[in-house]
Amino acid sequence: MASQTIPRPGGNDRWFGIRSQIHLKLLNSLSPDQLKAMTREGTREQIGDIVEDLIADDRLPITVPERKRLVEEVLDEVFGLGPLEPLLKDPSISDILVNGFDNVYIERGGKLLETNVRFKDQSHLRMIIDRIVSNTGRRIDDSSPIVDSRLDDGSRVCAVIPPLSLTGPVMAIRRFSNKLLAPSDLMKNDALTSGMLDFLAGCVEARLNIVIAGGTGAGKTTLLNTLSRFIPEEERTVTIEDTAELHLQQPHVVRLETRPINIEGAGAVSQRDLVINALRMRPDRIILGECRGPEAFDMMQAMNTGHDGSMTTLHANSTRDAFSRLETLVMMASQSVPDSVVRQMLASAIQLVIHCARLPDGSRRLTAISEVLGVEDENITLQEIFVLKRTGVGSRGQILGKFAATGVRPHFLDRLKSFGIHLPNSIFTEEQELKER
Repeated sequence: MASQTIPRPGGNDRWFGIRSQIHLKLLNSLSPDQLKAMTREGTREQIGDIVEDLIADDRLPITVPERKRLVEEVLDEVFGLGPLEPLLKDPSISDILVNGFDNVYIERGGKLLETNVRFKDQSHLRMIIDRIVSNTGRRIDDSSPIVDSRLDDGSRVCAVIPPLSLTGPVMAIRRFSNKLLAPSDLMKNDALTSGMLDFLAGCVEARLNIVIAGGTGAGKTTLLNTLSRFIPEEERTVTIEDTAELHLQQPHVVRLETRPINIEGAGAVSQRDLVINALRMRPDRIILGECRGPEAFDMMQAMNTGHDGSMTTLHANSTRDAFSRLETLVMMASQSVPDSVVRQMLASAIQLVIHCARLPDGSRRLTAISEVLGVEDENITLQEIFVLKRTGVGSRGQILGKFAATGVRPHFLDRLKSFGIHLPNSIFTEEQELKER
């Protein structure tokens, strides 16, 4: 893990004191109705006047650039997420990790970097967390100290408070670019080759059931969003997620999101509930944002009963490990089903497994694409079609290697041909070196 300080001037007690005075004076000068009617631009001049008054009254030694920054930071406190706003405006940041009120990291280019961003105290951080979760109708308190939520821009938020967190409130924000990646962007980033992309596009169009596996931050959701572009527009797709992250471009999409329990301890709607309900909504395809519990059983049944072309993501270390994890998740729903039946169900439901990974140099790449052949000797049999072969590490720490087809032609090519998709034989024999980063 790399560590590098991202400076933020003025992050000290004196600065917080001045900013708090301005914020308090602004709030004391306005009625609750005025506060509700405020806009960022309309308030900027009012805050500027308060800053000037404080400087005149207290003879504060503040430079002109500091005055401008004070105004923006107070605006961030009133209308945004306080100290996090500058980070949220930086499109190069993919994760914001708040480990405490005075310990904030970011991820940029696949590397973790320490920042000098800090909150005034734990109460200040808790206030920002409350603001985030209340905007999505969720709550976080002693009876529910963990919450998943999202920001207006679609970024995913996970927050934990004491007593579960021993360092005070903590929070992780997974950013998603406002610009959806096009398939060409994946090739520019060297995440896969053009041949691999053509193959995957054909698999989506031919309605193969696909599982995308990988670790945290490996790019599973990004890949799922990209592959969804190849779903024909005339089809009806239902998406199911814990926290909405998918952005399908088709006109006929129904988006469903789970709901946690309310303050009375009731009203929860799980992914499994939504999968079962989605089957009654006449979907052509079901896309489950992430398989993580007993909903796997119902998702596999859906894939086996006419909802071809469905897709989901899964945390797993390889294409083969994906099936071990799926077996475990399915058994969470029905322990009475024999292992052999579960394996047969999985092998019948899924035709293709993709594994993607975040490599040590921070790059995100597809590392394997495997076809599911069936069950043999009580084990699910896979054959790799494309793999990433790593050969070493370059002078700047970049991963060296190549994407390589294994030479195996998948058994479902006839299905692709029946959909009018004809792939050249060269796709299954090509190799391509990774570009230097």
